[in-house]
Amino acid sequence: MTYLMSTYAAPSVTFVRGRGSYLWDEQGRRYLDFLSGLAVTSLGHAHPAVAEALCRAANTLLHTSNLFGTVPGPEVAATLDRLIGGDGKVFFANSGAEANECAIKLARKWAGHGRYVVLSAYGSFHGRTLATLHATGQPAKHEAFQPLPDGFRHVAWQDIEGLEKAVTPEVAAILLEPVQGEGGVWPAGPEYFQAVRRLCDERDLLFMVDEVQTGLGRTGRWWGFQHYGIRPDVVTVAKALGNGVPIGACWARSEVASAFVPGDHATTFGGQPLAASAAQATLAVMEAVDVPDLARKRGQYLRDKLSALPSVRAVRGLGLLLGVEVTGTEAKAVVAKCMEQGLVVNAVTDSALRLAPSLLVSEAEIDEAVDILGRVLEGASA
Repeated sequence: MTYLMSTYAAPSVTFVRGRGSYLWDEQGRRYLDFLSGLAVTSLGHAHPAVAEALCRAANTLLHTSNLFGTVPGPEVAATLDRLIGGDGKVFFANSGAEANECAIKLARKWAGHGRYVVLSAYGSFHGRTLATLHATGQPAKHEAFQPLPDGFRHVAWQDIEGLEKAVTPEVAAILLEPVQGEGGVWPAGPEYFQAVRRLCDERDLLFMVDEVQTGLGRTGRWWGFQHYGIRPDVVTVAKALGNGVPIGACWARSEVASAFVPGDHATTFGGQPLAASAAQATLAVMEAVDVPDLARKRGQYLRDKLSALPSVRAVRGLGLLLGVEVTGTEAKAVVAKCMEQGLVVNAVTDSALRLAPSLLVSEAEIDEAVDILGRVLEGASA
């Protein structure tokens, strides 16, 4: 019997310990983690710098609420602003969905009454709250929760003409991912993002970029949008920011952020000292080791190894966020067999696997993962 709601399938394994790129289950069996808690533990499990920061914060100050100032939240905000490009402000939340909720509310406040619609793409994923669920371009996920909040429209991925036609006087913003992660690991491309930027400038819209999964070095740049040569008006981030500790953030250009005044938006826990300490330590390590460079180099190494496997039809993505199209078997069956062989990955479509290892992954660990995947695919083909 379980006392947990049935919102997830019964787990095939229970993990009790992690270190670096590895996890251990209740029986002491070791697994190579190439999913990183859905692109969260980008510095690997139990990173000593993050663990030390958490221990220090737990023994100093955990919470006072946002009615008072605390540290190191403002320092983390300053670092995020610098990495994004400066001249912005940050709101801290507890997750990516909450960061996107903040972005949606900010867009409405900035645009004013009558302009409330947010355009997003089919195949996208922006969260599980009612608003971010409707922003998510996956109608099958909507049906059980209808009616969803008004103010969201979807267009085909990378269809700039469809996007232009969808812009009516009610539209306030466009919300896109640089790489559609849950949708199958599909990169946007420079021409598309640059066309969206021009459209937003022409129609006085906010270009909001969801970097929840792609941000903080995962793609081989600090931010996915940097591959495409544009500057967004709003950027949301979470997942890797705390290396496993729940924290999210919404950054906006100062002129846009000024639309919010005290009382417009709030959170009890967002940016509290424990989570902010984890983020501060995570960002410090990321900058010290230059994780974008590591993701770029290790990502190319992993891509080359995967592409050489006979049952791999295609490899797509950026840096260390890769989608692997397999032949001869369903992706879910491959995931199950990989788990049996000690490799953690997941399926994002019927035929595609998602790989998102730690950004500190070694070439030896990549060799080990590809060897396991190769054996599984060879067995499935046979």
